[in-house]
Amino acid sequence: MRANAEVGILGYGAYIPRYRIPSTEIAKVWGYAGTLPIKEKAVAGIDEDAITMAVEASLNAIRRARIDPKDIEAIRLGTESKPYAVKPSATIVAEAIGATPKVLATDMEFACKAGTEALEDCIGLVSSGMVKYALAIGTDTAQGRPMDALEYTAASGAAAYIVSRKSSETIAYFEGSYSFVTDTPDFWRRAGERYPQHTGRFTGEPAYFKHIVNAVKGLMEELGLKASDFKYVVFHQPNVKFPLRVAKRLGFSLEQVKPGLLSGIIGNTYAAASLLGLAAVLDIAKPEDRVLVASFGSGAGSDAFSIVVQDAIEEKRDLAPKVMDYVNRRKEIDYSIYARFRGKIRLR
Repeated sequence: MRANAEVGILGYGAYIPRYRIPSTEIAKVWGYAGTLPIKEKAVAGIDEDAITMAVEASLNAIRRARIDPKDIEAIRLGTESKPYAVKPSATIVAEAIGATPKVLATDMEFACKAGTEALEDCIGLVSSGMVKYALAIGTDTAQGRPMDALEYTAASGAAAYIVSRKSSETIAYFEGSYSFVTDTPDFWRRAGERYPQHTGRFTGEPAYFKHIVNAVKGLMEELGLKASDFKYVVFHQPNVKFPLRVAKRLGFSLEQVKPGLLSGIIGNTYAAASLLGLAAVLDIAKPEDRVLVASFGSGAGSDAFSIVVQDAIEEKRDLAPKVMDYVNRRKEIDYSIYARFRGKIRLR
């Protein structure tokens, strides 16, 4: 995509459920004795779903943006776990946060990059002058079949970003973005199926690594940047191992990756994963820091962004709960409670 430094982030917000199930608890139930991909994951409560989490993250973004929600003219909600098969989720969020009925609201889906796809759309809407403020959301209550490898990592969370024209009020601006997609069917769920299927190791090299590497290299070549030009880098994080491997391949250090790497303690939040990582970085970043964000969505594709932090971050970051505030309000649950919360026990 062409560089456009005239669009920025006016406010951002995160939400992570308080409930956690350790990977060892899942392994104990299924008798698995191998290496576990993460420590634990966040689990949506029985009264939470992709919409309620999106509302919480959006309200936090509005607090930091310091705007009237009625001024939001577009909402793009990215998820693959919408509560209704046929009914938009973005309209519910719009009404819940107090946005005007005169709003462009729609749901978007592209596996785990649906959130950054929503962000790309909002950048375009603001850049074109069609809207003043646009709200991009990535939210998921990810599903994993019992005893499947996905069950260890499929987690819940949301992140939201209010996009506007760059100004002294924006906390960061976009230098540019670059997207790379191919028809690589590494993960899917057919209509009527309850749980997704995946191709195991195939989802690594020809899917995750190929797409992120090409998107990041394309972005850096287009902007004339190199790995050392970035203070922080956030990759999609289905586990801990993949982001660290792709970082090493692209020439990034552990110090650049670690602040935004959350999957080890909250799991893979799918459409929210890379956006939550960005929120964690913005919680600690300083003005002039440059941040690289690269998502990945099975099917498959990657969106890469170069973002430069501005002065307003210092006065706005404490206006809403930070990512680590949500991470630290932890309540551990066992597999039986987890199964009840996630609907794995069915009465009919």
